[in-house]
Amino acid sequence: MVGDESLIIVMRAEATSDDVAHILDRLSEIDAEAHVSEGAQRTVIGIIGDRIRVQQLPWEAFPGVERAVPVLKPFKFVSREFQSEDSVVAVGTALVGGGNFAPIAGPCAVESRDQLFASAEAVMKAGATILRGDAFKPRTSPYSFQGLGEEGLELLAAAREEFGLPFQVEILDPRDIDLVVAYADMIRVGTRNMSNYALLSELGKQPRPVMLKRGLTARIEEWLNAAEYIFKEGNHNVILCERGIRTFETATRNTLDISAVPVVKSLSHLPIIVDPSHSAGRRELVAPLARAAVACGADGFMVDVHPSPETALVDGPQAILPAEYEALMDDVRALADAMGTPI
Repeated sequence: MVGDESLIIVMRAEATSDDVAHILDRLSEIDAEAHVSEGAQRTVIGIIGDRIRVQQLPWEAFPGVERAVPVLKPFKFVSREFQSEDSVVAVGTALVGGGNFAPIAGPCAVESRDQLFASAEAVMKAGATILRGDAFKPRTSPYSFQGLGEEGLELLAAAREEFGLPFQVEILDPRDIDLVVAYADMIRVGTRNMSNYALLSELGKQPRPVMLKRGLTARIEEWLNAAEYIFKEGNHNVILCERGIRTFETATRNTLDISAVPVVKSLSHLPIIVDPSHSAGRRELVAPLARAAVACGADGFMVDVHPSPETALVDGPQAILPAEYEALMDDVRALADAMGTPI
């Protein structure tokens, strides 16, 4: 914001809760926005406020303060400058980030109880920790299958009860937030809505973790700024998803920017996963791209799995069979073991 200062206050290891409270009280007096991050070694306080009022205060003279560091990135709270340690996001019983790898799998859209349950059972047995399956689908054509709505959410909740997998679903409309929050363990923002800042801000005010997919033509900085909209409203459980970007190439549905994984990890503490299904759009490319995600250090991947892809109402060409998913999981476990980062 024009005229604002972004600052990180790093507290000493021996700083007390009273020291932190004293700083927060002072920030409140100058109408500055603050966020406290309690790490294993240090407590860090992020500040955004009026430049003159923030700069006038001698922060390093306050009790318990080790140093005050300006944040130079346009994205503040999601930056590595704000938090050096990797964030770990809990999605139901599953953990994502900080060395916790999350295989996410299931059908692109919930079509029926039989289809969903067959997929959920298969991916659970193969090692998935989070179930995917959408109840609302953004489609290019208004005449295409749009999802089952609340009926789909009810089926996903039943699958969670049956197979013990937390689930995530995409949201399209801010008016559906309360409905989706009542059912889902995580809410996903699709590529078309990455720049829907009103939706992002509202999602920052609700309690569920949010997965934010990269926009089709978004630069990494724009993507991280979109995550900032969610984070600054109070929801700090944000996961990024690289799902391919639009380039001149036509051999694949999109171009998977695998380099985004290490770049994001250098810039942000947020977990990042890869979606090889929606990037490639072709089932024979899913396994190679999923292995690449593991090799480059992603915190998980999200794969479309369908018991009968030829009958799928949405994205059948990119869905893999349950047996193919099981083989993929065997491959990535072996790869992760060889890298010294077992899954």
